[in-house]
Amino acid sequence: MSHPRDLAARPHQLAAPRRLDLDPDGSGTGQGWVCVIVAAATGVVYRVQGGGFGCVPYEQEGYLIPLFGRDLDEELQAVFVGELHGQGTRGLDWPERLLDRLRAAVAEFHLYGSANRDDLYPAPLALDESRLPEVDEAWVPVVTPDGPAILTWENSD
Repeated sequence: MSHPRDLAARPHQLAAPRRLDLDPDGSGTGQGWVCVIVAAATGVVYRVQGGGFGCVPYEQEGYLIPLFGRDLDEELQAVFVGELHGQGTRGLDWPERLLDRLRAAVAEFHLYGSANRDDLYPAPLALDESRLPEVDEAWVPVVTPDGPAILTWENSD
């Protein structure tokens, strides 16, 4: 067995990533939390439940950026719960009107700072339309100054 000091010197040799559940018991907080998981080789995989009533498990390796404020998920909930009734959206052929609402809801979020550049402050998120088939409730691919990421929030189930 390796000593922790040896593993710190050779992090690429860690056997398995750490897995962290953002809402481990599915009870949520009722506070409308929202996070961005920026894809990166960190050895930490974040798990969330999405897909509305489908309760689909999703995972993304990277680093977590929590977003702060009141009712942050309000417009996202209006799209996924109000318009789509919590049915999930994997593979949905998005009507343009609804896609425009999703674009606008995503663009309301800003990241303050970047791991790659100091001149992008604050930077709005943008829907990653090249990954539109992956969009689901509580799991929206976005583009950040640091690259591809996932916008996630409390699932409605």
